[in-house]
Amino acid sequence: MSVFDELVGQESVVAQLKNAVAGAMTHAWLFTGPPGSGREAAARAFAAALLCQYGGCGECASCRQVRAGTHADLLLVRPDGLSYGVKQTRDLVLRAAGAPSGGRWRVVLFEDADRCTEQAANALLKAIEEPAPRTVWLLCSPSAEDLVTTIRSRCRVMALRVPPAESVAAMLAEREGIDYDRALAAAQAAQGNIDQARRLAVDPAAAARRAAVLRVPVQSVSLGPALAAAATLVKSAEDEAKAMTEELDEPEREKLRQAFGEGSTGKGVAKAMRGMAGAMKDLEDRQKSRATRVKRDTLDSALLELASFYRDVLMVQVGADVALANADRVDDLRRLAAAGTPEATLRRLEAIMRCRERLTMNVAPLLAVEELTISLVHG
Repeated sequence: MSVFDELVGQESVVAQLKNAVAGAMTHAWLFTGPPGSGREAAARAFAAALLCQYGGCGECASCRQVRAGTHADLLLVRPDGLSYGVKQTRDLVLRAAGAPSGGRWRVVLFEDADRCTEQAANALLKAIEEPAPRTVWLLCSPSAEDLVTTIRSRCRVMALRVPPAESVAAMLAEREGIDYDRALAAAQAAQGNIDQARRLAVDPAAAARRAAVLRVPVQSVSLGPALAAAATLVKSAEDEAKAMTEELDEPEREKLRQAFGEGSTGKGVAKAMRGMAGAMKDLEDRQKSRATRVKRDTLDSALLELASFYRDVLMVQVGADVALANADRVDDLRRLAAAGTPEATLRRLEAIMRCRERLTMNVAPLLAVEELTISLVHG
């Protein structure tokens, strides 16, 4: 067994990472790839291999600690909010400069590094330009262009691809005992996104949410139903985001209260409680930012589902001999394909991409999605 066994359909990347572990190292790496490509999983596997005395056996204490994010020489960064600030980055750079506690390397695994603000990127650049001798930076981003040129030019880029649906299905069937045909249908619907395929295969709620999203093209035939579909889409994203963040928020608040000794008595308690008020306000601000991000990411995922549907409509219209991501909706695909033209379908795809872009610019979600569904009506 190896930590790299978890990477599906990434043979070229795995070969390069294994070669680096064997000695062809550099101090900064950038893992890129679309959602579902496994860029964070690849970075974590590489971190485990660097910190494991056996090169990433996947079974020793070190590999298990990296998998859990608790290894003493691993600094795992996961931005909760919409951005990652300069103060946080400077603190990270300071911690990263320390010597490894046990092994050869001190590894910084920075997920969503593209969320760094401009000032944070400058602070990060300085650390990468003048790295501590035994520190390795592993940055993750959807694409290299999402980071400033000066950072990506100093990194070795590992570009991951979306794995084939057949490979994802085989992995889910072998490792998780999911029926292959069901796993294949989920993998095709998820367009190779491993995590999403797993959810679609085993979670009825996830499958129901996808079905609700794919009803939008069918409903968007006139103004009234289109606006209703927009409201339903946004409400569904809000509900899902609320459920996800509530699972995290209260445990964090409780942990903070315990850290400040809420309910204790004795000297210094009153002062500690005053300090807790400020810390609680900072935590609530971070949680609010995270909730906004989760809501936006959830809605963006739904828009990508819509884009995959209209991509399939276009493939049917032009008679392309390709696998359809939404083969389970083939009747709807054929009906919409017959009712329109490839040019109209392309305009609808452009409208979806425009809506995604507007959401990143903090346009009110309902307004952005209402504009989209109206565009779907008119083509």
